[in-house]
Amino acid sequence: MRETVSIGRKNGKGGGDPALLIVGHGSRDPRGAREFHELVELVRGRNPGLPVEGGFIELSRPPISECVGRISEGGTRNVAAVPLMLLAAGHAKDDIPATLVREGIDHPDMSFQYGRALGVRPELLELMEERISAVVPEHEKPDTAVLVVGRGSSDPDANSDITKISRLFYEGRKYPLVESAFISMTPPTVREGLDRCRKLGARRVVVFSYFLFTGVLEERIREQAEAFAAENGDVEVRYAGYFGPDGRVADLLMERYAEAVRGDIRMNCDVCVHRVALPGFEEKVGAPATPHYHPDEPGHDHGHHHGHDHSHGNHH
Repeated sequence: MRETVSIGRKNGKGGGDPALLIVGHGSRDPRGAREFHELVELVRGRNPGLPVEGGFIELSRPPISECVGRISEGGTRNVAAVPLMLLAAGHAKDDIPATLVREGIDHPDMSFQYGRALGVRPELLELMEERISAVVPEHEKPDTAVLVVGRGSSDPDANSDITKISRLFYEGRKYPLVESAFISMTPPTVREGLDRCRKLGARRVVVFSYFLFTGVLEERIREQAEAFAAENGDVEVRYAGYFGPDGRVADLLMERYAEAVRGDIRMNCDVCVHRVALPGFEEKVGAPATPHYHPDEPGHDHGHHHGHDHSHGNHH
């Protein structure tokens, strides 16, 4: 399905290219926030002359309102916002669009367009292969299972993408088995994923965290993988890390920016929980999106502005 997501007027005041607003989730781990800002700097360095701001919807500074304020002070009136999210779940589908609507109300002289999450992309599969190859030599790959661990979501569409990614990673590569698991919100757990590999005959498993940056949950994946290895001496477990700031991610983000500017967004809505009544999630169809208030923003009353049923203590 083709869907154009634009918020506010198509043509705000001021000429030139729209500013790029990179929207992250935020992390309780300051290392994760630093890595986000490193990626923002990579984007700036590769696109001189383009106004680029990067901020968060919660947990880390700066909040989105501060970023929009800086863009406005710089004289740019058009903004193309891109969610720096690997997959489109509640934050990319609900929280960020609602936040941008609020910013449009607060800045009536500005226009906002919205891009899509990074999504299932070959560049990310290649980067995952690089991270895994760093801990698994070529000659060991035919005897090594891979466990891809996603964040986990209350959105079945996002969870299913992890399974698709795992299958795509399996295709054409030497690994005999590629399984998927999640660190929160939904099964199978990291332990269950590792145990499944073990029961299917794997004697060596490499774990990859399908995360852009480090954080509380990425660290938890590493710890749980190590604990499983300590308890199961018949299986060797290696940890391949996560994506991290990388030029390919920066370039992919610019592709999403270009789509937003052209108004040519191709968003997959075929199994979107907000459009299709999936079993157990019927109440989400057509549900209104509400702004996600950052703790540093005025009017913040956290816990009452969104419908997530998860603990923010587990957020990456």
